[in-house]
Formats: sequence, C-alpha cells, structure tokens
Amino acid sequence: NKTDERVRVAAQFIAKFKPENVLVVSVRQYGQQPIRKLGEYTNIQVLAGRFRPGTLTNPNARGYLEPELLIITDPLADAQALREARNVGIPVVALCDTNNETKFVDVIIPTNNKGRRALALVYWLLTREVYKVKGKIDSYDDFQPEVEDFEAEI
Repeated sequence: NKTDERVRVAAQFIAKFKPENVLVVSVRQYGQQPIRKLGEYTNIQVLAGRFRPGTLTNPNARGYLEPELLIITDPLADAQALREARNVGIPVVALCDTNNETKFVDVIIPTNNKGRRALALVYWLLTREVYKVKGKIDSYDDFQPEVEDFEAEI
C-alpha cells in the first residue's frame, strides 16, 4: 500500500516538469531496461549504465545535462548522480530499499530496487501513473504496455 501511495505522489511530482527536463538514471543492470521504457513512453531523458562524473556539474563534460529533476533507481548504486544533483540543487526521486540511505532524496518510493521483476513493476506503475496524471489515459485499463515490456533480459 505504501509503495502504491508513494508511486502516486512521485507521479504527481514528476508530472509538474516537462519530460525533457527530467533525467532518470540507473547504473544497475536490471534497472536499465525499465528506465528505457519509462523514457520511451514519457519522453523523459534516460541515462542507463555508467554515470560519468561531471554529467550534471561540468558544462565542459561530454554528455553534460541540465535536468530540473532526477529519478534514480538506487541511491547506493547511483551515488554519483545523487551527489551531483545535490551539488546543483535539483530535487531527486529515488526507489529505496530498506538498506538505502535517504539523505538528499526528496521523494522516496519504498520498493525492492534490486530485483528484475520488482524494478519492471515499479517503473511500469510509475509510467502508468504519469500517463494518468497528465491526462493521456482516462482509466488504468487504457494503458497498453505490459509489465513484461519493462523487464530486463536475463
């Protein structure tokens, strides 16, 4: 229930930003396919894989980005992105497990952020909820993608 409630809160927050001003990051292998799908359906910027230091803080860095909101899959694995978001003062939405430090995270979605199916489900729910908040669908039944579309390959 708490995860569902927090997904709704996060979607309301994410929907306030233009998709091109939101960046979703996942260093975790099982988070990369789900964030790509989130990006595909919502037009949010995606950075899957290694997060190069300076991406948010160094205007001279290759691949420099200036998002207004950062979404991370795991505050521990995505620590560099979290640190840089803090340095430039942008809010952070994070999927957090019980062992995660939530310092510098503005919106927490409590979930298993390591499991392949769990990540697929949470990012699918988040995508669906963003669609609902933005008025792209009238009911949840109108959302066509399947959870399996968001799952990482084994």
